[in-house]
Amino acid sequence: MVLQDVIRIILPKEDRFYDYLEQQAALAHKAAVALYRLVDGDIKEVRAEVHAREKEADKVAHELEDALAQTFVTPLDREDIHRLSTLLDDIADRAHATASAFDMFSIETPSEPAAKLMGLLVRTSAKVSDILPLLRKADWDGIRQGRRELKVLEKEGDEIYRETMRALFADASLDARSLIREKEVVEILEDAIDTCEDVAEFLANLAVKHG
Repeated sequence: MVLQDVIRIILPKEDRFYDYLEQQAALAHKAAVALYRLVDGDIKEVRAEVHAREKEADKVAHELEDALAQTFVTPLDREDIHRLSTLLDDIADRAHATASAFDMFSIETPSEPAAKLMGLLVRTSAKVSDILPLLRKADWDGIRQGRRELKVLEKEGDEIYRETMRALFADASLDARSLIREKEVVEILEDAIDTCEDVAEFLANLAVKHG
């Protein structure tokens, strides 16, 4: 047992870092849920709602950064807390980037593949939000199981992405502007889903490190 681990046992627990991370996960999921309203919602309203959730997530991330700077002993290595916070923030950022792309490209209704990916982002971000509290409990088996479940969802997203790309470039009647718009949207969504899996992978690495 290294000195840092001994100090963590002796000193009071800094559970607020778990609070911050769980809040970030919950807000990332809320941003994904808001984004999914594009299926039958107004783009301006949806973008405003997603932006509001993204700003809330940014605020929590900044509070976590400030707390890291002011805390001598953290419940996990500070670089691990920072990395996890960054990944969670990226999910909300990508949800907002998707809504912004719809607005910028004047896309009124998502295509079927984009709608599927948005629905999948809701599911993957929900799984991330479910897994995060297990970190506080040091439930490493639960985290590993959650990682396996997220990997299955991420593969589903990869397949939707690949099929969409194949269809886009195989459609000779599709104009360049439409191709660029759809490609941009599905790439951001696929990246957001990948980031959810990245969170689970990072947590699984923590399970190896601490479990």
